[in-house]
Amino acid sequence: MLCSDWALALAGCGANVAIVDRNSASMEAVITRFQPRQGSGRIFAVQGDVLKVDAMQAAVDKTLAEFGAIDGLINGAGGNSSGATTTPEMSFFDLPTDVIRWLFELNLIGTIMPSQIVRRHMAERKQGIILNVSSMNAFRPLTRIAAYSAAKAGVSNFTQWLATHMAQEYSGNIRVNAIAPGFFLGEQNRYLLTDKETGKLTQRGETIISHTPLGRFGNPDDLLGPMLWLMSPASAFVTGVVVPVDGGFSAYSGV
Repeated sequence: MLCSDWALALAGCGANVAIVDRNSASMEAVITRFQPRQGSGRIFAVQGDVLKVDAMQAAVDKTLAEFGAIDGLINGAGGNSSGATTTPEMSFFDLPTDVIRWLFELNLIGTIMPSQIVRRHMAERKQGIILNVSSMNAFRPLTRIAAYSAAKAGVSNFTQWLATHMAQEYSGNIRVNAIAPGFFLGEQNRYLLTDKETGKLTQRGETIISHTPLGRFGNPDDLLGPMLWLMSPASAFVTGVVVPVDGGFSAYSGV
């Protein structure tokens, strides 16, 4: 849902936005929420799959046919899986390899491969912006979610590598950055942070809030400002950074 809000915000600022998803219902939900006004851009939906090269190439080709150029790419695909989370019943040694592999493919390959396809177009034009989605887990790995933390650490490292590579090899007008959200309560992590029966915070959820100086989980709107900054000329001298948006979680020592 975070990237849906980002698409709406960008279009509201006048950008033409192509949303790529393998789920047509998800794309239609975004378009339904979009209320064009004077000065706003357009939202174009195109099916694609960040794990399939041919599907992503087709999505990029359709976007270029619709808009003529691609100025920015947000790699928003990602997430965790309860199947790769350690529990009293599931030790680290028993985590299924296929689920771990899927997490790395979704979060890391799903960031690298679309960047390859779109960056070729940006390299030819010698301009463009890529924004990846990392996580605070990349800075400070959390207990129980080893695969997700490691995959997001890869996204942060790749962000720095690609920023340097594109600037040195192609153009200083090509920038690559990432946002690292802290704790945003959503469907992917609700099972860890809230009790299914009562809706109250679990011990893990309470620990997170007690270690977050702002004293709350993040709201989707908290990410709009950093996203718009990194996708705009306002950050023209910023590349290769991973910006924490975490309510101060990473700054607090616990004392």
